[in-house]
Amino acid sequence: MRYNLTDLRLFVAVAEAHNLTRGAERVHLAPSSASHRLQQLEGALGTPLFVRRARGVALTRAGEALLRHARQVFAQLEQMHADLAPFAAGVRGHVVLWANTHATHSFLPDDLAAFLRANPQVGVTLEEHTSPEIVMAVARGEVEVGVVAERVEGAEVELIPYRADRLVLIVPAAHALAAKASTRFADVLDHPFVMLHAGSAIHTFTMNAAAALGRHLDVRIQVRSFEAVCRMVGAGVGLGLVPKSAVSTGGLREPPTVVELDEPWAQRDLQVCVRRRTALSGFAAALVDSLVRRPE
Repeated sequence: MRYNLTDLRLFVAVAEAHNLTRGAERVHLAPSSASHRLQQLEGALGTPLFVRRARGVALTRAGEALLRHARQVFAQLEQMHADLAPFAAGVRGHVVLWANTHATHSFLPDDLAAFLRANPQVGVTLEEHTSPEIVMAVARGEVEVGVVAERVEGAEVELIPYRADRLVLIVPAAHALAAKASTRFADVLDHPFVMLHAGSAIHTFTMNAAAALGRHLDVRIQVRSFEAVCRMVGAGVGLGLVPKSAVSTGGLREPPTVVELDEPWAQRDLQVCVRRRTALSGFAAALVDSLVRRPE
């Protein structure tokens, strides 16, 4: 069966307005024409989509299912337009890069800026995911290039060294832990934490590290950047777990104190992840070459 986008837009508009006339107005159709189109759609599907009532319409169960799918269709169309827009603007190449939180907020902004300046004909889409998600997506061929901090056993990918870094604990300057040079993660779990937002790769990693010890973190607040974590920790809100490269103290009235983490997993060496470097497309290969080139 072929679906007409005008009919689907009309259906969504009427479903959201709960009224045929108002829904028709949203898509600039006369009520009579809208009614005829919806009747044809219901006939083609072989099931009613609406229950007609005195003061409007309500969706049937079939209508609810169609509304869910129609919204997904229009969301995908919007994404398609967004993905194609760079080509209309004269950009002749595009690379999708998946990276974990660590890389996204530390090294990649400067490195991608340098790549884009050197390659004005290329656009990059940067998406944040956890390292295991990235490795599996690269292995399946869903994305060409990723930046990760850990390997996944059994995944057939190539890992190329990118940057070396460590996760560190940051604490308020007046906190008792500030006098320590290093500490174990298990020894700080009774304290409240400032975290990046749920869904960020480092949030997932930290929560899993606590869960592996049979503990649950006391998260006082979630923020959107490592700089905000540093500000909150410096102000005494709680402790933070951040990459050493992302620790921000300059310009802060109350900078946090860095305490090394005595954990093997604290060493977070970032690596570029590809399925096979020799098989990369031209622009993806150029991006990888740019990323793994040692900074001067």
